[in-house]
Amino acid sequence: MKYYLVAGEASGDLHGANLMKALKVEDSHAVFRYFGGDKMQAEGGELVKHYADMAFMGFTEVVLNLRTIFKNMKACKEDVLGWKPDVLILIDFPGFNLKIADFAKAKGIKVCYYISPKVWAWNQKRVLKIKKIVDHLFCILPFEVDFYREWGMEVDYVGNPLLDEIAQFNPDADFRINHQIGDQKIIALLPGSRKQEIERLLPVMLSVTENHPDYTFVIAAAPTFSESYYQQFTGQKKVHLLFNNTYNLLNVAHAAIVASGTATLETALFEVPQVVVYKGGTISIAIARMLVKIKFISLVNLIVNKKIVTELIQEDCNPQRLNQELVQILDGEGRNEMLRNYQELLGLMGKPGASAKTARLIYSYLK
Repeated sequence: MKYYLVAGEASGDLHGANLMKALKVEDSHAVFRYFGGDKMQAEGGELVKHYADMAFMGFTEVVLNLRTIFKNMKACKEDVLGWKPDVLILIDFPGFNLKIADFAKAKGIKVCYYISPKVWAWNQKRVLKIKKIVDHLFCILPFEVDFYREWGMEVDYVGNPLLDEIAQFNPDADFRINHQIGDQKIIALLPGSRKQEIERLLPVMLSVTENHPDYTFVIAAAPTFSESYYQQFTGQKKVHLLFNNTYNLLNVAHAAIVASGTATLETALFEVPQVVVYKGGTISIAIARMLVKIKFISLVNLIVNKKIVTELIQEDCNPQRLNQELVQILDGEGRNEMLRNYQELLGLMGKPGASAKTARLIYSYLK
């Protein structure tokens, strides 16, 4: 069968690649075409557009880049229609993908949505729209099933695909030697994959490096940017830059400072104590504070429904506060408490197998 996938971010590329791998097990003649990234491309098929040209963060950034977004949307619709897939699989990225779903449904194309839009965070009435334009919705967070049921929509809970990725991970035993990192304890810096978040968060993250000379700081760099791009932030600071090796970094890290997003959950699953940071445009944050209905922004806290990790948002994301919170998780009771709380999270997350389960369900629905 012909599968058209749309992923607009690095995390979507990761999940899309794992889903493609699982679909090939169910359907040995599967053919793929997609908006995605390098990981999906490694699974075969044809990459139409890379997510690096699509990801804009926050209300203001979206408004400023509307022309590009509409151009990408038009290209996607035309390509889907021209290719005539058996199913359209949309992966997260709701601002873009829900419009593609609406279009595809109207054209009689079966729509599967993998990784539910976070409609529980704000404007919950969007569920009513989703019910009309999505044939099958696959959720990866435990609390989402009850949320959708309250709105009269049955969904499939498939577990979390990050567990699949981590289960497949083979640590590099010579990681420190291969990257000349040395024997000091490591503090990992994960500033995200989007240009806007890197430029807002990395300088704050780097501000704490001189306070901790006994630790080695390592930046998990996004593959879509060059080493010279990061050097404008690092300057003469003693930090390591690491591309395409985040899991090996988390595997040996003592602590981490992490941009809010999927990486917060990955860091917790590796049982690395962390401080979560987020900065958006002033207008974007003001609008979000009026609309968002959730108590937390990190997936770690959302899943357990209590504060496990500290979240430093906007004005709280400053060098002084960040250093204070980092000190709390380097040793002592603050660190121990976070590690204990991670066990509760691991219990709620369940076992690996999300990609395989989703692939089986999609294939069975198509048959």
